[in-house]
Amino acid sequence: MMSQNRQEAKDRLRADQDFEINLKAEIEIRKLHERMDHLLMHQWQHLMDIQQLQVELMKEICQVSVKEANNNGSSD
Repeated sequence: MMSQNRQEAKDRLRADQDFEINLKAEIEIRKLHERMDHLLMHQWQHLMDIQQLQVELMKEICQVSVKEANNNGSSD
């Protein structure tokens, strides 16, 4: 009987330790997810800024091309 009680106590202790370890792991995983979400949002914003710059540059290139085409066409 005493041996059985000791074994139950060990099992409870092991179960409590497993629970704590799992809980800590879950908290760390959540923190990692939050960091990843933050980094992804920041990266998406950066990519959007770059894309906006590209659009503006393409507009400028088109405007220059149209002006050059008009100048070449009027000089014919």
